[in-house]
Amino acid sequence: MMKVCVLGTGAYGSALATILNENKNDVIMWTKFDNEANLMNTTRECPKLPGIKLDNNIKITTDLNMACNEADFILLAIPTAFTRSVLMELKDYIGDKPLCIASKGIEQNSCMFVSDIATNILNTDKIAAISGPSFAIDVINKVPVGLSLACKDDEITELIYKAFCNDHFKLRPCKDVIGTEICGAIKNVIAIAAGILDGMGMPESTSAMFITESIHDIKALIKALGGEGNTITSFAGFGDLLLTATSSKSRNYSFGHLIGEGASSEEIDEYINNTTIEGLYTLKSIHTLIKDKNIEMPIIDLIDDIIYGDKKPQDLVSFLIQKS
Repeated sequence: MMKVCVLGTGAYGSALATILNENKNDVIMWTKFDNEANLMNTTRECPKLPGIKLDNNIKITTDLNMACNEADFILLAIPTAFTRSVLMELKDYIGDKPLCIASKGIEQNSCMFVSDIATNILNTDKIAAISGPSFAIDVINKVPVGLSLACKDDEITELIYKAFCNDHFKLRPCKDVIGTEICGAIKNVIAIAAGILDGMGMPESTSAMFITESIHDIKALIKALGGEGNTITSFAGFGDLLLTATSSKSRNYSFGHLIGEGASSEEIDEYINNTTIEGLYTLKSIHTLIKDKNIEMPIIDLIDDIIYGDKKPQDLVSFLIQKS
């Protein structure tokens, strides 16, 4: 049995904690907020997963030192926007423990991936990332799911693999941390555009065309940023893109659908104000990153122009035909 500290008490962190607990690991979840910890300890529910009970063996605390103490590894499952501040607190307690990243996205101001932030703040290379097509509710309900486990260290890979894997939760190891993170971040942006197409009433044939074009561009981006191009065919790549860009359960896809169907600015603003849309946060970062690195990715330029500029959803259809 291992001891695992899960940083983050949102839907996905709670789902992963449930898998770890099911596998007889000693799991402790950490949140920065006393009211959240008190509520979850009282109700044994994650607020983002109403009606789903957490096992009583899963501990919930706001004491970061206690959460990290004697942990075999630490799982990071918080929104990317808050990773830097949490990692700054974590550096006093993590020691030489491995960090497994389940957060997806790029930090806005620095345009850094979470692994880069962690390396800089924690001064460690004991970093892994898990990513793939896995809605929290599906993980909780124990349906078969598969994720990529990216890590350059074989011992850390084996440790995390043993903690998670069972008869319905699969991890496929690879070495490409940066490629895995790129896929996990950019798929939310692509999902917005896929939702736009569906909201416009475009058929599945057009959606398939768009996803295929996106795969080519993401592969080129991975290689340009030092990753392995074939990561696009992994659970973290095509798998997660397929799920997020075709499902109404995806907040990013649903947001794009509103735009595509011509929702009013008031309706769109209301959705943004009441929903976490990681793709919007990532869009700004990835757009800045490709400009800074002089990487051509016109599909990202166009999505940015539709969301923040003067382009219209119909321009996405024209772009697909004209794209070389």
